[in-house]
Amino acid sequence: MSASRSDSATTLTLVQGDITEQAVDAVVNAANSSLLGGGGVDGAIHRRGGPEILDECRDLRASKYGRGLPTGAAVATTAGRLPARWVVHTVGPVWSADEDRTHLLVSCYEQSLRVAAELGARTVAFPAISTGVYRWPIADGARTAVDTVRAQIEATPDAFDEIRFVVFDDHARRAYEAALAED
Repeated sequence: MSASRSDSATTLTLVQGDITEQAVDAVVNAANSSLLGGGGVDGAIHRRGGPEILDECRDLRASKYGRGLPTGAAVATTAGRLPARWVVHTVGPVWSADEDRTHLLVSCYEQSLRVAAELGARTVAFPAISTGVYRWPIADGARTAVDTVRAQIEATPDAFDEIRFVVFDDHARRAYEAALAED
């Protein structure tokens, strides 16, 4: 299942499927701060991508991110055995009913696109960052993702050919369809 919508020269696409199967320049990983793999999207990317990704993540931990990658930041590694060229790792915020952390979620999308552009990636696939184990409400997460990506496309209209939102289930697909339908 996929749907497309063009915003300037960049196409926004919604795909229900497996992010590890996306043949794009850069796949975004909803990583944990350790950069060493985990559950959900992070674990799937590390498992399917193979040891090359973990090796580069260990090097990043040893050189720049000894305390881990900060929430909202992004960094790239090889994609290993994935059908992509790079993995852009970003650490999403844990949702809180007591504190608005939207700025951190926005930063995940902004920084991931910045890193992807620096790499020369023309096609990027995003998961629904923070909406799994980090409990971010899917409708708000989808709106934040779509609004942030659209703002980045408007600011740099020729940077990307396609930005793909890859969701796992029907519930997330419906949330992204609603967010993409808004203008």
